[in-house]
Amino acid sequence: MASIATFLSKIPSSLPSFSKSDPYLSSSTFLFLSTKKRSPPSPRQLPLFPRATAATSGTQKPPVGRDERVHQVHTIDEFDAALRSAKNKLVVVEYAASHSPNSRRIYPCIVELSRTCSDVNFLLVMGDESDETRELCRREGVDKVPHFTFYKGMEKVHEEEGIGPDQLVGDVLYYGDNHSGVVQLHCREDVEALIDENRGKEGKLVVLDVGLKHCGPCVKVYPTVIKLSRSMADAVVFARMNGDENDSCMEFLKDMDVVEVPTFLFISDGKICGRYVGSGKGELIGEILRYQGVRIT
Repeated sequence: MASIATFLSKIPSSLPSFSKSDPYLSSSTFLFLSTKKRSPPSPRQLPLFPRATAATSGTQKPPVGRDERVHQVHTIDEFDAALRSAKNKLVVVEYAASHSPNSRRIYPCIVELSRTCSDVNFLLVMGDESDETRELCRREGVDKVPHFTFYKGMEKVHEEEGIGPDQLVGDVLYYGDNHSGVVQLHCREDVEALIDENRGKEGKLVVLDVGLKHCGPCVKVYPTVIKLSRSMADAVVFARMNGDENDSCMEFLKDMDVVEVPTFLFISDGKICGRYVGSGKGELIGEILRYQGVRIT
C-alpha cells in the first residue's frame, strides 16, 4: 500500500522506482560501457532484433514482419516527432543495447503487446547504435537497459528498468487502458453520475478503484481489476479514478477519507457500504462477493 502523503508532499525530481524481485532487475546492463565505437557484428551472428526482410528471389514471398508495429527510432528528431504525432495516446519506449541479453529476452513481449494493444504506440531505441542515440538516452536519464519509459502528450508519466514480462504487461494495461470494462472516471461529477446510474433494485454494485498515477501496488492489482470487470459484468460495475489526476479527483479522495492506495470503495444503491485497502487478489474478490451478499465459508 502507498500513502497519498508520501506521493504528494512534494513533486519528486524523478519518478519513483519500486522494489522488485524479478530476475530481470538484478541483471540490468549498464548502457554506457565504453565511448569507443563498437565493431560491426560477425556475419554469423543473428541480429538482436530481427525485422522483416525483402524476398531474396522472385519466387519467394517476403515474410510478414512480426514486429511491424514496434518503430525503431534512430535520431533525437525522429524520437521527438514520434511523441508529438502520438498526441494523447500512450507511447511505450524500450531502450535497449546490442550487448544486453535481457534486451533480447524482453523484446518478444514488446512485439506481442504491440500486436494486441492497437491504441498504444511502441518505440525501440538502441542506445549503443550511434552517438545520437547515446545522447538521447542521456537526455532521458537512461543509463541501464532494458529500460521502459511511458509518455502521454509528450510528458513522461512512468518509467521502469529491469522488469519482467508480467510487470510490463501490467504497466501497459494501467497506463494505456481506454476501452476495457473498467469505467474511467476523471472528476467528482463522473463518480456521481455512475452512482446515480446504479441506484435502485436494477442497479449494480459499484467497485471504485482509487489509486495514484505512479503507485506500484495500484499498477500491480489493475490486471486483476480488468479480469474481474469482464467475469462479473452482469452484477458489478468496476470503475477507476487516479486521485492525482486533477484537483477535483483529489478533493473527492479527501472527502472519502482515502489515505492509502489502492483503496476499493464498494457502493450499493448510492451509498458506500464498505472498502478494501490493499492489492491482494484473493482478498479483493472475497470483499466483492461479501458486498454482493454472497456468503463465504
